Amino acid sequence: MGDVVAGQTLNVVDAEEQVTVSTSARGNSFSGAVENGSITVDSTQEMHGDALATTTMTLGGDTAGRLTATTQAGGNYLAAGAYGADLRVDASQLVTDGEIAANSTITNDSARLLAGATVDTSAIGNTAALGGDGSTVSGVISQGSSATIRSSNLASTQYIPAQAAFSSQAIANAVAVNSDAASNQSLYVRQRSTGDLIEAGTSANAGNAWDLAGRARANANQAVFQNQGGALIAETDQANAARVRATAITTSYDFGAAEAYARAAGNEVSVGNNDVYVEIDNTQFNSGGVDSTATFSGTNGYDVYVGADAVGNSVTGYACSECAGYLTATNVQTNNGSVTASAHTTVAGSARAVITGTNAVGNAATFYVSSPGP
Repeated sequence: MGDVVAGQTLNVVDAEEQVTVSTSARGNSFSGAVENGSITVDSTQEMHGDALATTTMTLGGDTAGRLTATTQAGGNYLAAGAYGADLRVDASQLVTDGEIAANSTITNDSARLLAGATVDTSAIGNTAALGGDGSTVSGVISQGSSATIRSSNLASTQYIPAQAAFSSQAIANAVAVNSDAASNQSLYVRQRSTGDLIEAGTSANAGNAWDLAGRARANANQAVFQNQGGALIAETDQANAARVRATAITTSYDFGAAEAYARAAGNEVSVGNNDVYVEIDNTQFNSGGVDSTATFSGTNGYDVYVGADAVGNSVTGYACSECAGYLTATNVQTNNGSVTASAHTTVAGSARAVITGTNAVGNAATFYVSSPGP
């Protein structure tokens, strides 16, 4: 019923080795597993307060080791696994009102990250993660979020002579199911997103950067199913009324490689089985606006990559071709919200290559039978 808050403030000068930071705030968390038997998980989780995670970094002088910073905020989290066993789940997750927010900031524009950086922020209302190994995973997962979901990542630096990636992720409802070694899946997933805003924003800035990337991803509802053997049966029902926005900004006066990428999606389902049988029954309804914007600005350098993708409803399903795979799909998608994608690129001096692209789609459905690879 109350707020969950985690925060860290760093003031580091001339660090000779790595700087590693982890900040996490989560309302409710459950995890369990079974081996050589069976388990039934009956779980109800509700989050009525805010979950706020904040990391603030002032990095003076030379940071000689790699900077690794992770900032995570979540409402409800459920994880369950099965190993040579049967796992059945009946789970309900609800986040009401409030805010789920993860924020990371490098405050001083004189920061020198000599070994590069990996800085990530993630804000997720509800998460359900299931796994199986030689197992059967089945059941029902229901998720609902009316909270505001925000993830922001701001970096102001002077010099990064190594690979550096700054990313933000914001999701209202997320389900991920992974199984292998001749496993089976049979699941029904219902997701509802009714909050005002789901927003991911990244701003990665440097005076001189050798390989700099700023990435932002925002999803209202996301369900991913992956299986390596046996049958995969997935029934999904997703609806989104929230505004979904992803913004990625990358700037560098001098640069080697520079990337700005943003992706925003109302409802998204992925179902893949590297075996014979896949059955998909998918229903998606999006009435919220979906917007992605990617921006790069620099003066002199080599290669620039800028991309923005936005989709109201998306579903992908595949089965294995070398196994004589069989896929059957029933799909209903309705998009009543605006979907926009935009990219802005400015090179004031010179560059070797500039590659940009945007893609905005109301409804996207792809079903195929393919080889699992070597």
